[in-house]
Amino acid sequence: MASGAGPGKLSREEFRRQKDLDAARKAGTAPAAVDEEGKAINPHIPQYIAQAPWYLDTGGPSLAHQRRPEYDNSSDKLDKWYDRGVITGPAAKKYRKGACENCGAMTHKKQDCLERPRKKGAKFTNKDIAPDEMIQDVSTGYSAKRDRWNGYDTSEHAKIYEEYGALEAARQKLREEQIDKQTTTDLAAVRKVAKAGKTERKDDDFGSSDDEDEDEEKYADAADAVGQKLDTKTRITVRNLRIREDTAKYLINLDPSSAYYDPKTRSMRDNPEGNKQPEDSQFSGENFTRATGEANEVQNLQLFAWQSAQRGHDIHVHANPTEGEILHKHFLKKKEQLKEMNKGSILSKYGGEEYLEKAPKELLLGQTEDYAEYSQTGRILKGRERAKTRSKYAEDVYINNHTHVWGSWYDPSTSSWGYACCHSTVHISYCTGQAGIEANAASSAKNLLASSRPVDTMPRPVETVQGSSKDAEERRRAAKNAFGKERMGEREVELDKERLAQALKEEKKRKARGDDDGRSGKRARGDEPYEVTEEQLEAYRMNRNRMEDPMANYVDTEV
Repeated sequence: MASGAGPGKLSREEFRRQKDLDAARKAGTAPAAVDEEGKAINPHIPQYIAQAPWYLDTGGPSLAHQRRPEYDNSSDKLDKWYDRGVITGPAAKKYRKGACENCGAMTHKKQDCLERPRKKGAKFTNKDIAPDEMIQDVSTGYSAKRDRWNGYDTSEHAKIYEEYGALEAARQKLREEQIDKQTTTDLAAVRKVAKAGKTERKDDDFGSSDDEDEDEEKYADAADAVGQKLDTKTRITVRNLRIREDTAKYLINLDPSSAYYDPKTRSMRDNPEGNKQPEDSQFSGENFTRATGEANEVQNLQLFAWQSAQRGHDIHVHANPTEGEILHKHFLKKKEQLKEMNKGSILSKYGGEEYLEKAPKELLLGQTEDYAEYSQTGRILKGRERAKTRSKYAEDVYINNHTHVWGSWYDPSTSSWGYACCHSTVHISYCTGQAGIEANAASSAKNLLASSRPVDTMPRPVETVQGSSKDAEERRRAAKNAFGKERMGEREVELDKERLAQALKEEKKRKARGDDDGRSGKRARGDEPYEVTEEQLEAYRMNRNRMEDPMANYVDTEV
């Protein structure tokens, strides 16, 4: 809507008339609206362009709010600034009322004074009164007001260049003096060698003074030139990035059918020396180099990002590498935790944690990489002495106040082992120390005296022999009852073949019926006592399926 109505709300009738007028202007049946300069306004201009905002509304049709305002650019120059240090006239000789109490100038107050605060101001001394500065009214434009370098004196920056130039000149002069000293020393050494050669050839008929001068110049040319072959503190030349003695990739193997070299990217992916191992080659190819270092970690990270994207997670290694790295670390940590939880659940259910503990490396391999040299007497000469190999059994464990282990002492009189600290042959006995040793020695002496008595070789009466045989038979029977297989339920059982065959038939019928016990249905319903015979037990054992696994159908429901 090109025409703008005055401020205020339009009535319904006025709004309808305005819409009809705009439609007639667009159709060409009504003249176009005219702005304040007498220029016609295109009726097809959109309303949001033709209508002025409320703070620029003139009350009539106008497009002035769309035009750039014209203003005077003379005040917007960047080189227009205050003149610093300009005074209005000579300084006063006496303090004036209303002037600065510090310096005595009339153009500012004490809190705005830029001079050093005096011990006694000019108000009290009437001395060294500063002249009045010129107060200027500089009107700056938009750009000049916001230019932070406006008013900067470029001559101040030139002083920085002069200071650095002087420092660089002094540094260059000191470096030249050091180089001249070193070069002079080298030339003096060359001349000394040349003079020595002259004295050796003084009787020689060949050669001339001209040749000698040429030799001297030759040796002088071999001396170190300025800036060459100096230590790192005085060297002024720059070392090349690549040593010239290094062989280029494409010169390692000149066979045209060898690895392809791309001159544009300077890359050779394959190994030019295919008959050598990559570890032994001078250059193994860039494909071998890419598999070293952190390349595998980057590939694992990229694989993790692809797999996560397939599962619906928004992870991109190149767009947000930090997020991808953090999520990958969390994934690996959670994976280890789940692995430990699964391992713990299996160990808690089935056991066997003690079998997962590995023995020390010295016990598993029996060798180490520790180098050691020994003398003929067994003393170590070089390297670290090998640690003693320990077994899985407890060593040097003392119990019951003993100071030696069981089996550290042997008693030849009784052919038994014991403790060396108390000479006790009773296992896990309490140590009695030296008193036990003395008591054991006394008892051994008594046994020795008893054994030294003469043996009665006279034949005993028949009744005595028969009585002793009866006593031995009774002792054997008592020992058999106490420790025999009959007492432990492991005696030899004699089975009846007919009853065993009958028991096998009943066992097959029981398995076909699916009964829980070997009794018939009639007897199973009764409450009378029932005793299983040896034949029935043997039939049950013979028909038992030994391949049944109680854990075959086990399912772990834990996560």
